[in-house]
Amino acid sequence: MRKIAFSGFAWDKANLSKCQEHGVSSAEVEHVLSHAATLIVPDLKNSRAEPRFLAIGRTEANRYAFVVFTPRETRASGILLRPISARYMHRKEIRKYEQEIAGVQNR
Repeated sequence: MRKIAFSGFAWDKANLSKCQEHGVSSAEVEHVLSHAATLIVPDLKNSRAEPRFLAIGRTEANRYAFVVFTPRETRASGILLRPISARYMHRKEIRKYEQEIAGVQNR
């Protein structure tokens, strides 16, 4: 599990529509990325051009969501998280997440 210190989010028309493509709102994405129980791991497979991370957690409505994002450092605002895509998780993914988060909490 990894924590990322950040000062806000970097939204634009492109990444907003990409995240909403699967019905996940920007508020849900922001909640997942800022919630303490979210599991965040590096996305080594897709980090060639920039560092990417996978965030797996729950929305305020308790729906499980999967968010891909990249941190962007700006002079004015510090580190902003730029969501790349988001979707709700399938049952098999939820079971795996629950096992992972239970293992981290028991350490």
